[in-house]
Formats: sequence, structure tokens, C-alpha cells
Amino acid sequence: MRGVRVGIPDHPLRGDVTVPGDKSIGHRALLLGALADGTSIMRGFSRGADVLATLEAVRRLGARVADEGDTLRVTGAGLELGAGCDSAIDCANSGTTMRIGMGLVAGVTGACTLDGDASLRRRPMERVAEPLRAMGARVTTSDGRPPVRVQGSQLTAVDWTLPVASAQVKSAILLAGLRAWGTTQVREPFPSRDHTERLLAHMGAALACRAGVVALEGGQRLRAAEVPLPGDPSSAAFLAVAALLVPGSEVRLRDVGVNPTRTGALAILRRMGADIRVERSRDEAGEPRGDLVVRATRLHGTVIEPEEVPAAIDELPVLMVAAACASGETRLSGAAELRLKESDRLAALEQLAALGVPMTTRPDGLTLQGLDGRPLAAGRVDAAGDHRIAMAFAVAGLRAAGGVEIADPECVAVSFPSFFEQLAALGAPVGGG
Repeated sequence: MRGVRVGIPDHPLRGDVTVPGDKSIGHRALLLGALADGTSIMRGFSRGADVLATLEAVRRLGARVADEGDTLRVTGAGLELGAGCDSAIDCANSGTTMRIGMGLVAGVTGACTLDGDASLRRRPMERVAEPLRAMGARVTTSDGRPPVRVQGSQLTAVDWTLPVASAQVKSAILLAGLRAWGTTQVREPFPSRDHTERLLAHMGAALACRAGVVALEGGQRLRAAEVPLPGDPSSAAFLAVAALLVPGSEVRLRDVGVNPTRTGALAILRRMGADIRVERSRDEAGEPRGDLVVRATRLHGTVIEPEEVPAAIDELPVLMVAAACASGETRLSGAAELRLKESDRLAALEQLAALGVPMTTRPDGLTLQGLDGRPLAAGRVDAAGDHRIAMAFAVAGLRAAGGVEIADPECVAVSFPSFFEQLAALGAPVGGG
């Protein structure tokens, strides 16, 4: 695909939108469904490249998956999943597939090599390898990065304290803990997304969750379940900020997940003055969901503290775009994790300066001065193959005189393949660069 340019609309953004199914829940539903006894049914499945990598991974390990478009039927192999295998799993660009997958295979009597593309090969994996080794798995990395070789064995439970809150590392330890002797405990400094814990309970596992600690007894068998996936709140955030920034806009984002561990971005936006309401709230399969109704609002800057980062980690790029268009200063700290994503997202966000935004970056964050409604400058952005950077700067184009061109727009397929089409359907001018 050639570059895509997004510019200032002639009229407000309007419409009802359905975003792809929650990517985080989709990964976990596939992995836990593969470990369960019986056939699980997952509705609202995203067709993003990341979750498709997880789909192929569980097939390689012995689960059967009937792919019916947005519905999957996963027939698990129980706790015997992957027994005796010697498999190579291509995780593509998906860190979630690799990190949680390492925990999935750590307790099997077999071996597995997990690898991925050039971007994934730059991402750290020792944070997962270390606790799995403590449980008894043999895990080798390439200087701390992929490819990762996991030689499974009988595991022993561990009481592990995460130095940095990470839902992926927590989930890997819990999945390994299902096949370990004893009770595995994971402690984290700040709450991270809890989809794994909710799905484990939905599939019949008994686990204890209290402030900062999750405990799971090994040997429990999971039962198949129906898992209706809500819309992905991280994907929804990009369209929500788009509606906030274009005067007069009102957009309804239907059936979006509003799990409290995933609504950090909404809390930050509301603190900045955003008009975002949740309607038709309900719970399904242990996950809260509802419609987000977003109205254009004049925003002001804020301070994003380190303890807020885990619940808004994927939305931080578009939150910085919102801050760039707001009044006053915004300061982000405690976000060094952004340097370890599909790209160095803090470095990628420095391109806001080329669009006229005064800013400085630090190892763990940035400070910027919002333009208070003045238009951004036109520009061309290198998303470095990072879907969230591409979408964030596309939203910036809605406030840029002359627009913003995204040089590699195809990378949005990782999480939101129809993003540019959805943006155009709301009334944004989206065209070739």
C-alpha cells in the first residue's frame, strides 16, 4: 500500500462504529481454549495479524480450530496440549503470542522454538524466561531476545514478584502454573490488565485475587466455554480521540470492553476534559462492556503518573496526540516500556516536533506543550512498522493544515485492519499520499 494522507475534515465526524474484537482477550481465549477440555466458542474474533499468529500457534501445539470468520471453535487438548512435540512456532510480530506462549509450553514434555519477524527479534524475553526457569523449565534466548527455545518439564510452583507490572509476564507465569506442582503466586507493583484471571475463572479454574497478588493451584483442568469478545478498547481509543479533536463531532463506538484494567486511557482523557459516556453497560463472560459515546471537547494538558501507565500503555501514543492539540503542558513519566514495543514509541513520538509541537523526551517519558487548538503542521511520518504509531499520527492529521502522510499504513493490519476505512466512514478525508 502506498502512503495514506489524513487531513482536516470539512465537517464534524459522525456515525456508529464497531471496532475489532478485543485483541488481548482473543489471544488469551485461544491459549486457554487450547488448554481446556472440550470445544470453546469465541465470537467477535479479530482478524488482526497478531491474534492470527496465536491461532496458528495453538494449532501447531495440537488444538483443533474451526475458523468461521469472526467465530472460532477451539477444541482443546487439555493439560496434555503439546506433549511430546518438537515444534517451531512463528509468532510473526506478536509479543503477546511469544511471551504468553512461553508459559503455555513450559510445562509440557516436549520442546518448542518460538521466533518472529525482525521487529519481534529486538524485543526482550528474559523477563518471561527468568520466572519460567525458576519453575524448572529450560529456556534459552539469543542475548535475551528471540528466538526462544523452551524445553518443557515438570514444573514447581513459584512465588514471583514482577519488577514492572506486565500482564503478559503475569499471564505466562499463570499458564505455566496450571501445570506446576503447588500454588503459583504472582505479585505486581501496579495493577495490569486482568483478562487472563477473568478467563481462567470463566473456564472453571479456582484462583485467589487480592490487591497486587494472584494465586493459582496447579493441576486444575479447564472446561470449554463460550467467550463473546467485546470490541477492543485500545483500538476504540484512536477513533475516540479523533472524535474529540474535530469540532462538533459525535461518535458512538459500539460494544467496547470497559474492563477497569483497560480504561486508564478513558480516565486520563476525562481528566483532560473529554466528554465520553458509557451507555448500555453489561457483563458477558466476566468482562464488562458497553457503548462509548464521544463528543468533541476542548482538552487541557495533564500529568500522567507512572502508576497510570500499565492501564493505558497501548493508548499512550494517541493520548500524546490529544495532548498536542490541547491547551497547556502534558508530562508523561514511568513509561520506559514504550521503548520496548513494536518500535521505540517514545522515539517515534518525537515526530510530533516536526508537526510543530514543542516537546522533549526522556528515557521514561516526555513533556510537550499543547497547541491549544492551533493546527499542527503538515508532515510525513515513518511509523516504523508500528500499528499504534501509524494510527496515532493518522489522528494527528485531522488537526494538521495540509494533513499528515503515513508512509507505511499497512502495519495497522496488526490490530485494526479496517482502521482507515472506519475513519473515512466517519467523515475524515483519507486518501493516497
